[in-house]
Amino acid sequence: MENNCIYLDNNATTKVDPAVVEAMMPYITEYYGNPSSMHTFGGQVSKAIRQAREKVAALIGAEESEIIFTSGGTEGDNAAIRAALQAQPQKRHIITTQVEHPAVLNLCKQMQNQGYEVTYLSVDSRGQLDLHELEAALTGNTALVTIMYANNETGVIFPIEEIGKLVKEYGAIFHVDAVQAVGKIPLNMKNSTIDMLSMSGHKIHAPKGIGALYVRRGVRFRPMLIGGGQERGRRGGTPNVPGIVALGKAAELELLHIEEATARERRLRDRLEKAIINTIPDCEVNGRGTERLPNTTNIGFKYIEGEAILLLLNQHGICASSGSACSSGSLEPSHVLRAMGLPYTTLHGSIRFSLCRYTTEAEIDAVLGVLPGIIERLRAISPFTNDEAGWLQEQEQVLAHR
Repeated sequence: MENNCIYLDNNATTKVDPAVVEAMMPYITEYYGNPSSMHTFGGQVSKAIRQAREKVAALIGAEESEIIFTSGGTEGDNAAIRAALQAQPQKRHIITTQVEHPAVLNLCKQMQNQGYEVTYLSVDSRGQLDLHELEAALTGNTALVTIMYANNETGVIFPIEEIGKLVKEYGAIFHVDAVQAVGKIPLNMKNSTIDMLSMSGHKIHAPKGIGALYVRRGVRFRPMLIGGGQERGRRGGTPNVPGIVALGKAAELELLHIEEATARERRLRDRLEKAIINTIPDCEVNGRGTERLPNTTNIGFKYIEGEAILLLLNQHGICASSGSACSSGSLEPSHVLRAMGLPYTTLHGSIRFSLCRYTTEAEIDAVLGVLPGIIERLRAISPFTNDEAGWLQEQEQVLAHR
């Protein structure tokens, strides 16, 4: 397969940094001992895990003992939510938002089936929360508030510390899915209200299948995976040593490059947005007007289908997305954009470009060189040329209530 594509889908996954590959390879080919073994051959592997844990902790401003290695963001979210509920069995209320990742939303729906009350906070047209709605939902029965740091589709950043202060007033546990935020936003758990935080390696140029969960010291935590005494008894199973070493190296590199990379990504993202808005009529940035991740833009093109845009971009070797990779394969519009109340004529024509530190000026130029023609071509064959497609929205509402 050719891999010379223009890759602007970094919120789905990222290229593994060559330095990360170099760091992990010896633990596949040479240092393959089990870190739980008593002998020296295994002991040197245990040392590498400890060093990786220190690097991950440094990236988010935590203590080494507060880091649990996981298989990724989904496991981290599940482990945190289940542990929070098990720690407070007398409390039966969960608060989350309508725009969370499926790893959180689907588990919350499952907990509803087990008798928990779940409040799903709404967002406004910019994708932002109303903290008054959160405060009104909090009660002494609230066990857990689980809210993402930044939205994976729009890049909208939530006021996490303000949220955390409210949560603490009611004695609930505060979990944050920071899969998209880690490496893009400076984090310091030492000065944070966050009790548990999930992250995933493949979003920061490490391989897939490795992640970490931060658990603040003193927070009660029961393991989801029961086995041996690995991870200080908090996550059973033989550690994924190559993955852990890779995550440690990736964390080290993210911390080293975070200021330079985020400034550069923001500049390229803003240039892409401005050019699209100025050259293509009837389009808008979803989430504009609120704080967003520096690498992410989600743009709605009226009167056409996002999937058609992506297919034509793909013919030019350009990779983008219509939303969460974990929801791909469905023709349903994004639950995030639905929650924002976007009009039907924009909802189906929204696509996401997400950049990384490898993105170049030339790649942005290439996208801008072909995208206006793609949109013009699709609108020329679209049966809708204005907002009189309201009857389609009515049909959608009829189907939704069947």
